[in-house]
Amino acid sequence: MGFNVTHQKINFSLAYYSGDRKTGSITVVERVNGETTQMNIEVMPESTDHDKSKAIFIGLTSDKNVVLLDPETKGLLFKSHFPADAFAAHKYSDNNTNRSWFMNDGDKATGNDTLNCGNNGSSVTVIENTDTHEAKYLKTICVGRGHHQANFSFPSVEHPDTPKQAYISNLKDGTVSVIDNDPDHNDTYLTVIETIVLFEPEKEEGSDSVPNNSFPHGLVFSSVSGKVYNLNNGYGTIAIINPKTHQIEQRIKFKGHSNLFMSPCGRYVIGRGADRKSDANHVVAKLTVLDVTNNEIVDSVNIPDIYISKYFFNPEGSRLYLTTSSSGSDEQKANLKTDALLVYDMSALPKIKRINEVRLGSSSGTLDFAQQDDETQLMFSSNAAEGAIAVMGKDGHLLEKITVGESMAHSRLWMINN
Repeated sequence: MGFNVTHQKINFSLAYYSGDRKTGSITVVERVNGETTQMNIEVMPESTDHDKSKAIFIGLTSDKNVVLLDPETKGLLFKSHFPADAFAAHKYSDNNTNRSWFMNDGDKATGNDTLNCGNNGSSVTVIENTDTHEAKYLKTICVGRGHHQANFSFPSVEHPDTPKQAYISNLKDGTVSVIDNDPDHNDTYLTVIETIVLFEPEKEEGSDSVPNNSFPHGLVFSSVSGKVYNLNNGYGTIAIINPKTHQIEQRIKFKGHSNLFMSPCGRYVIGRGADRKSDANHVVAKLTVLDVTNNEIVDSVNIPDIYISKYFFNPEGSRLYLTTSSSGSDEQKANLKTDALLVYDMSALPKIKRINEVRLGSSSGTLDFAQQDDETQLMFSSNAAEGAIAVMGKDGHLLEKITVGESMAHSRLWMINN
């Protein structure tokens, strides 16, 4: 398998969260010098005061203290136990800073965060140093109505004057909120400086309409082009945004995709989607590569009986991993490979080259990686249905499974920095 040492001798410390999307728990799994141990973080019974907002789960420190945010007081709490009903919000880490952004999509009926934003939208919360005792609450910012995705622009070698900004897509409004992400800007730091309306008049009636049917879901920044690429899922287009002017400079037809991700080199936007209409018995996944140097599609592949769920890159950016899940009619679901993990070679771009398809026995939740000498040695997958962690080599070869707990609907894992 190409390891300098056997995989059992590689040390790691993992946090495994599992739950039913209402209540959850955390288990820490560690391997030191070949010995594997597990520690269940004590679970505190969920609150019986349903008028009080649930605590937001922020992170886990190296000494296994749970970091929580009180959504009403905005105070950070460090606890030895985990509240069963703590809200595990979607988290986007800004890799160029020590800040993480937590998404609040608002209530299901209206999309509003009534606690922080009244009836004027939902919010994102920014925290520094999330997995440490130095964690610091910075701000909760009202944006449009969710569901949200986030990405960040920053200066690069090719575009050194690109501003430091955060982009939050607002699914229900059909807009993108632009937030100043530069601490040197005292007057505007962590404030909304622009709202980009994604409305396309040729797609629906109206004039700069909000809300609209663009349904943004897929948001990336390219250090190579210095532009932001937003997928309008409802229109089947990509809006290319200039971070300096906040103007949509171009729209590209990109029908049949439901999300975007950026190659580690910054040159290729990769879209993923699914065709559920062409074949009554089979879902067909789709991967498409867009070259940002000329905004042309350079490769596209169809993958039968696969529905792509999430994407991950290993730390050195040499591999792309796609997890799978279930979608479609009963007939289509019967043929889906919902436990597959697809592994792709990033050095083959612009061509899409798959190097492995692993069957894990149940769907992956999230992945994380253990490195040694700056090279990925182990890959971990949280498998909620089995209550287990799958341990794999860099190319997805299954090495072992570690049983963690009971079967649950949802799980995620992440490395703990000791």
